[in-house]
Amino acid sequence: MEEKKPKPKYKRIVLKLSGEALRNTKDGEPIDSNILKSICEEVKEVSNIGVEIGLVIGGGNIFRGLNGSQNKGIDRTTGDHMGMLSTVVNGLAIMDCLEKMGVTVRLQSAIPMDKLAEPFILRRATRHLERGRVVIFAGGTGNPYFSTDTTAALRASEIGADILFKATKVDGIYDKDPLKEKDAVKYDSISYMTALKDGLRIMDSTAFSLCMENKMPILVFSMQEPRSIYKAVMGEEIGTIVKEDTKNYGNKCYL
Repeated sequence: MEEKKPKPKYKRIVLKLSGEALRNTKDGEPIDSNILKSICEEVKEVSNIGVEIGLVIGGGNIFRGLNGSQNKGIDRTTGDHMGMLSTVVNGLAIMDCLEKMGVTVRLQSAIPMDKLAEPFILRRATRHLERGRVVIFAGGTGNPYFSTDTTAALRASEIGADILFKATKVDGIYDKDPLKEKDAVKYDSISYMTALKDGLRIMDSTAFSLCMENKMPILVFSMQEPRSIYKAVMGEEIGTIVKEDTKNYGNKCYL
């Protein structure tokens, strides 16, 4: 008898990963090979059950534009371009790791660099997804002053994703900082308007506004939980979802 294939809740997703997720916090290595492999194994598992995956990776493990302008005396525009190039470095690492696992990948950059990546072209990206290829969106939006959260929100809206996954170090949204307060309460869901009203730090304001205007749900969850991406696409109770018309919500968010 043929084994029944799992049926995911979401067909097309955008997964937003922080560049810091790749860093080895013990020795400071920007890209830890074991962490990279673990993340790619989860992406492969989800791709294998037919989920169309767009992936956005930050560059903070290599260079963060805003910090560079504040602490290193680098012009903000220059710093942001350095940060965008860092996302390409991370994207190349993920692409290489996934390809070695047998996953077909396309790296698209918002900054033209045809020796390394395809240019971001929406129709081409959509076609890749329809053919089961993982698409990595690198180079930010191609413009300074925009975060990779905004890139993720923009690409999710453009490709018609069912949901935006934001993987963090914390397993959802809490009413207090769960790393400091033992009695912190995690919420299963929260509305866009409540999040805005209470000033929750889920994403930067530009990214969050894009999601709200396009009714793009956001699922915040921890990558540190085993098979977290698989659990999320299967609709299991994981993390906190931000969407319209929810009843459970808190006052603060710590990610």
